[in-house]
Amino acid sequence: MREKFSSYSYSNKGKKRVDHDQLFKQLIYYFFEEFLEVFFPDVHAHIDFSSIKPLSEEVYTDVIQGDARKLDIVIEAKLRGEESVLLIHVEPQSYEQKDFHKRMYHYFSLLYNKYKKPIVPIAVFSYDEKRNEPNEFDIAFPFFHVLHFRFLTLELKQKRWLDYIKSDNPAAAALLGKMGYKKEEKVQVKLEFLKMLVRMELDPAKSKFIHDFFEVYLKLDSKEEEKLMKDIRDLDGVKEFLELPNSWEERGIRKGVEKGMRQGVKKVALEMLKKGLPIELIEEVTELSRSEIEKL
Repeated sequence: MREKFSSYSYSNKGKKRVDHDQLFKQLIYYFFEEFLEVFFPDVHAHIDFSSIKPLSEEVYTDVIQGDARKLDIVIEAKLRGEESVLLIHVEPQSYEQKDFHKRMYHYFSLLYNKYKKPIVPIAVFSYDEKRNEPNEFDIAFPFFHVLHFRFLTLELKQKRWLDYIKSDNPAAAALLGKMGYKKEEKVQVKLEFLKMLVRMELDPAKSKFIHDFFEVYLKLDSKEEEKLMKDIRDLDGVKEFLELPNSWEERGIRKGVEKGMRQGVKKVALEMLKKGLPIELIEEVTELSRSEIEKL
């Protein structure tokens, strides 16, 4: 379930517009098991992930809004140790929408009518506003309660980003920028995100996918980038950060970090010279040239 990361359209003025629901769809497809593991562990514990199969995109006429709409993610899977088959329907939602709970029931009923299989419905809310809509849909009369439909939810802004930085989960890392954080924490969020990428040691394609997703939702201004550079230079293993697929080059950050590293190496060489250590040894340790050391 791997898709190319490209979810931009263009307005009449030629400016990029982000299709947020599509971005989330790609992320969840790309890291479906990891997504359930970190955000819905009870569901994850019961799924046989060797059996999962994405179903073709379902297109329905929406009776609520009167338009045609694709169901974003529909996965068929078996329960662990059983032959029972179920569907997992995940619906990313990037904006507030009246009667969304009715929409979820509508999709549930259409899916069930087609496949006749039990369904786990999940809604992922990525917008900043606090939700006031219910997570359930009822049909009831004074004399009889006909239906009580519920769905699982993930409200990212209600999640505390610090709770996920030790998880080393790629889905959690990508979504850090959509979780709840204070404005003054932006640099720290980006730094912890980069630390997660370094620790996870993902292949380049996955690492770039996660980084590109994160960059859509958390952008630093020039002062914040300078603060981030300084914080990275103070870390051990700074070279590992420079090997990440990122936007450093286009912002001039890589050059700045490398310059800072070089200055740090020269300081070390200078201290070694003060202690009377031979130039040959300093060359070997610092990887500076003899001429650079003699200038010091």
